[in-house]
Amino acid sequence: MLLEIISTSLEDAVTAERSGANRLELCSAMTETGLTPSLGLIEAVVGAVQIPVNVIVRPHSRSFHYDKHDLAVMAADIRHIKKAGAAGIVIGALTEERKVDTEAISYLLEEAEGLDVTFHRAFDDIEVEEQLEALETIAQFPQIRRILTAGGQAPAPQSAEQLKKLVDRSKNTSVNIMAGYGMTPESLKTLVPATGVTEVHFGSAARVNRSFAHPIDPGVIETIIRDLKQLSE
Repeated sequence: MLLEIISTSLEDAVTAERSGANRLELCSAMTETGLTPSLGLIEAVVGAVQIPVNVIVRPHSRSFHYDKHDLAVMAADIRHIKKAGAAGIVIGALTEERKVDTEAISYLLEEAEGLDVTFHRAFDDIEVEEQLEALETIAQFPQIRRILTAGGQAPAPQSAEQLKKLVDRSKNTSVNIMAGYGMTPESLKTLVPATGVTEVHFGSAARVNRSFAHPIDPGVIETIIRDLKQLSE
């Protein structure tokens, strides 16, 4: 079982690593559900931790549909992220009809050679009944290693049935399903066995008062890791 923690600062990153997290998703502006962090922060975090750092590439929060100017900025960000030594990127792009934008994804992946790639929760803007087809589309890109999803707009613990369908469909692809959004330590013991996910993603629930306004709580991360270890035994 793998635990990914959202980090928004150097302090977050160091605390998450010390507490046992396996990977970081580095973001800024969590009030806007995560935007591309500054180059200075990326360089500082990559230089301070040993665990993989995957950086979100999202220029604005208006939508997950990007025009040519947005994509040019995103491609430049990917080049900088790669040069800074990050392990990977977290991307997603949809058409105006809320389908996977294969043209945009292809363009971004040209800059991402050698990086670990996650397709982020833009996936949950796709209609639930169309997500299995969207998974197959994403799986056509071997560079994309996983999809971060709650199985729809509801929190992941409320979408176990859909997550199970996605996990089952993904077994014949190169894409893994990582459960995220609304995850809590209390939900792990039911969600993991019900879905078969092998990667989980925690944000606010790993923090003091379960809020991005507060720092990461090492004790919570340690509890999550202990429970994941028991679930994998």
